[in-house]
Amino acid sequence: MKKIISALSILLLTAGMCFAQSNDLQVLTIVKYNKSESITVKQLKTRCDTYEKQLGQKLTLEQKKQVLSALVDEKIVLQAAAKAGITVLDSTVDQYFLEAMSQSIGASVTEKQLNDYFKTQGTTLDAELQKQTGMNVADYKAYLKNQLIAQQYVVQQKQSEIQAAASPTDAEIRAFYEGNKASFVWNDMVRVMFVGVAKGTNADAAKNKCTELRNKYVDKKLTKDQILTQAQVAENGYSAEEGLLPKTEAAAAQVQLTYESLLGLYERDIGYISDVTDRGDAYIFIVLTGKYAAKMLALSDVVTPDSTVTVYEYIKQNLASTKAQSYIQQAAQEVANELRKPEYVEEKKTGAALDKLLNWGD
Repeated sequence: MKKIISALSILLLTAGMCFAQSNDLQVLTIVKYNKSESITVKQLKTRCDTYEKQLGQKLTLEQKKQVLSALVDEKIVLQAAAKAGITVLDSTVDQYFLEAMSQSIGASVTEKQLNDYFKTQGTTLDAELQKQTGMNVADYKAYLKNQLIAQQYVVQQKQSEIQAAASPTDAEIRAFYEGNKASFVWNDMVRVMFVGVAKGTNADAAKNKCTELRNKYVDKKLTKDQILTQAQVAENGYSAEEGLLPKTEAAAAQVQLTYESLLGLYERDIGYISDVTDRGDAYIFIVLTGKYAAKMLALSDVVTPDSTVTVYEYIKQNLASTKAQSYIQQAAQEVANELRKPEYVEEKKTGAALDKLLNWGD
C-alpha cells in the first residue's frame, strides 16, 4: 500500500511539474513586424525576475502586464532596427558594460580585474551579476546590446526632435552652476609621470633598464613625450603614464604609493625626478610634472588642469546628455506606438486567461 501511495505521489508530482512547464511554454504575444517572434510565459518570467531582483520586491499583476507590454515594444523596435540594418559591435557592448561596472564600484576597471577581484572574494563576476540582475555576464551583454540597437534606431527616427529637445539654454546652464557651485572645485593635485620596468624573471636587468631610462631623461636625451610614446611599443620593455593625483589616501593607494610619499611630492618643485625604487613587481621612477592648488571654479575655468573643456561647456554637455536621454525614453515609446499596429502584434492571451497565466507564485 505504501509503495502504491509513493508511486501515486511521484505521478502527481510529475504531473504538476509538466503542468508548470506547459504553462511556461504558453505563448502570450506574437510580434511579426519583420519576422514572427513569440513571447512566452517563461520569457516574461525571466524578465520579471530581473526586475524583482533589482527592486527587491515581487511584481504585482499589473506590473507584470507592464513588463509584457515593454517586451512587445522592445521586440517590435528591434525588428524595425534589424530591417533598417542597424547593428552594434561587440566591442561597443563591452565598452558600455565596463563603463556601467566601473560606475557602480566607483573606479575604472577591466573585465579581467573584475573577475580577479571576485575570485579573491570566493565568488565570480557571473554569480554576482546573477544575484543583482538575474542575468550572467553573457545574458547581460546580450540585453545591453539589444538596448543599444533599439536606442540607435530611436535616435535615427527622431534625430531632429532629440537635438531640439536636448539643447540647454544659457539660463539653464547658469542656474545649474549656481545650484551646484560647491561641487565645481579643484582639490590639491599633482601631475606625475610614472615610468616602470617589470622585474619578470630578471630583476637586475629590469633595474638597469629603469636606471638607463631615468638617466636619459635627466640628461635630456629623452623627453617626457618620447618616453610616453615609446612605452606604447611592447618591444621597448617598459611602461609609462602621466596623470593627475589628488591629495587623498585612495589616490595614493591606486598608484601603489604611501600617503606620506604622495604628500612629499607636494613639497617638491615641478621637474623633480625620484630615484629608481623597488615597488615589488617592478622598478620605477617618478617625475613631478605639475602642481595645482585647491580652488573654486568659475564658469570660464577648465574642469581639470589637463582639460580644454570649461565648466560652462561641461555643464552644457551634461545637461544636453541628460535631456536627450530623457527625451529618448519618450521618443522610444512614440516609435513603439507608431510600429505597434494590429497586423504586427497578435495577442494570444487576454483578459482572465492572461491574468491566470501571470499569477505564477501567487
